[in-house]
Amino acid sequence: MASTGTHKQPAQMRKDEDKKAIRASLSTYNQSPRKVRLVTDLVKGKKVTEAVKALAFLPKRAALPVQKLIESAAATAKSRGEDVDTLRIADVRVDSAGMFTRFMPRAMGRAAPIRKRRSRITLRLTSDTTK
Repeated sequence: MASTGTHKQPAQMRKDEDKKAIRASLSTYNQSPRKVRLVTDLVKGKKVTEAVKALAFLPKRAALPVQKLIESAAATAKSRGEDVDTLRIADVRVDSAGMFTRFMPRAMGRAAPIRKRRSRITLRLTSDTTK
């Protein structure tokens, strides 16, 4: 039985969803990715309003930048005509954005590296159809 072309394959459906998704990113944030992932794992999969409320009371340093990133993505969605109340955080990725390396003098003329780790945060919002 030949395909008529009207039925979309799963990969094509994913591409269509990715085009509709709202993206925001923070290219360099001066905190280690491991510490930032503790915050992003808390809000992954939640609605935007719930995530912003949860981050407002979280006593972690990365909570404010992640909250601002979510609000920025929500503002982008609002300008595109999306309803902010139906948006859900589909995916949050925290990757390494390199290291800032300095050296500290040690005993007997040696030097030890000081590694200041940086993070790159990528956020993707999708509209929640099961409201």
